[in-house]
Amino acid sequence: MNEPRTETRGAGGGGDDGPAGPASDGPCADLTVAILSCNNERTIEAALAGIADLAGEIVVVDSGSTDGTLEIVRHYGARVINHEWEGHVRQKQFALDQCTTPWAFSLDSDESLEPALVDAVRAAVVRNDPKFDGYEMNRRTCVGGQWLKHAWQPEWRTRLVRTGGAATWAGYDPHDTLQVVSGRVGRLSGIMRHDAYENVADLLRKQIGHGLRAAESYYQMGRRGSVLMLLLSPLGAVLKQLVLKGAWMDGWRGWVAAFSMGVGTTTKQLQLMELTHDAVRATPQGPPPTIPE
Repeated sequence: MNEPRTETRGAGGGGDDGPAGPASDGPCADLTVAILSCNNERTIEAALAGIADLAGEIVVVDSGSTDGTLEIVRHYGARVINHEWEGHVRQKQFALDQCTTPWAFSLDSDESLEPALVDAVRAAVVRNDPKFDGYEMNRRTCVGGQWLKHAWQPEWRTRLVRTGGAATWAGYDPHDTLQVVSGRVGRLSGIMRHDAYENVADLLRKQIGHGLRAAESYYQMGRRGSVLMLLLSPLGAVLKQLVLKGAWMDGWRGWVAAFSMGVGTTTKQLQLMELTHDAVRATPQGPPPTIPE
């Protein structure tokens, strides 16, 4: 797969050829926003409200919500598709495949677009620049009600892509990535908010869950656990956030974010060690050796 080229574009949609001019207001008939849902009533309304005047169509792929999620979704006129959970990568690919407009935007149920990003997305779709098959934007995470300016920053995510096979979901559960197959990827200004963690307990619970799922994916890809990786990998994850990203400048929540990465990585390595040990123990050893008389 070819590595996509990245170009920077402002909120008005301008690139190397200069500004494209103001984009028209109102929903873009050429854009579908695809969202996955399952018991996301806390965050999905903000996600939908942010794109209600942007998307020509909203497609929500639900995997069994039992709370008020579907009531909120239907209030915004979304097309709901019930689809059993297949994992992050396959589920998002299924949602992308349901988009029949020329452009699709993949949005998580705990994400929302700031107005500047809404304008940038609209401008990109209206301009329909043939040089680009996708666009990436920066995602900023919220922990316990505070938006972090340093932890996980910058976090560029490709979310706006052409349909018809121009892009595909790849990666491994739970760390998926939307990849443009061969075209160029532009960069939009504006922020995509990630309201993922209600409090510290929620953050730690999700990091542990991500670690367990990542270990399963790693094992299926042929990776094996070791004491060395158990010692080094969590330390590296924490230091990356504190030193390279400057998470400490976000206050105590920044420290929590950094060390939560250590928790998730520790969980992943411990689970991977167990999977490795269980596989070795279950491997047939063959018949006992014959003792000569």
